[in-house]
Amino acid sequence: MAIAHTQPKTILFLGATGGCALSALRQALQAKQTCLALVRTPSKLNALLTPEEQSQVHIHQGNAHDLSAIRRVLVNPSRPNALVDYIVSSIGNPVSWEGMRNLDAEVCRKGLTILLQAIAELRDESLTGNPHIIALSSTGLSSFHRDIPLAMVPLYKAILAVPHRDKKAMEDALIRSTETWTIVRASALTDGIGGKTTVRAGMEDPVEGKVESKAVGYTISREDVGRWI
Repeated sequence: MAIAHTQPKTILFLGATGGCALSALRQALQAKQTCLALVRTPSKLNALLTPEEQSQVHIHQGNAHDLSAIRRVLVNPSRPNALVDYIVSSIGNPVSWEGMRNLDAEVCRKGLTILLQAIAELRDESLTGNPHIIALSSTGLSSFHRDIPLAMVPLYKAILAVPHRDKKAMEDALIRSTETWTIVRASALTDGIGGKTTVRAGMEDPVEGKVESKAVGYTISREDVGRWI
């Protein structure tokens, strides 16, 4: 039986030093995709990768809120007149009490706004392509059903109110855009090796306001989120 071989995809990772995007990056490298990562501190990402993984990923230094840096990494390295095929964005504030006190209340919205601006500018300069944007968000943001356990509602509505407003603004901007996108709303994130159980995932269409399937859970490992992506 003949096996059809597809051309490797080019995937840009934003926030690749975070657990979810790091897991997704490793999965993509194992699948022999062409991977780029924009990080503020390349040495931090290198420390999280094996020597073999380091040799496979194109690491660029820069900030996801810097338009010029985003423009630079959106260009497909193997096709300079085209954009990358996929963008995995998990930029956000660190999940810690210290981070919560010193968070940027618009880190996700600003990052998405700059990303969309960069794509539009490069298209105006005749670059081709329609990158599929995969943005990491959070449960508790659905306008159509409750996707978190009832016991966790007070935590989401009070303690996480500020970062969730930011993620909702990011989601709304992406939904209003003309880009191709997937929003991944993960439950409360944990560390650890994942893969021991099947990932349960609900699905909804926020444009049409349709809930196709529901899934409610307390936690999920960052490793499993990246694997699912």
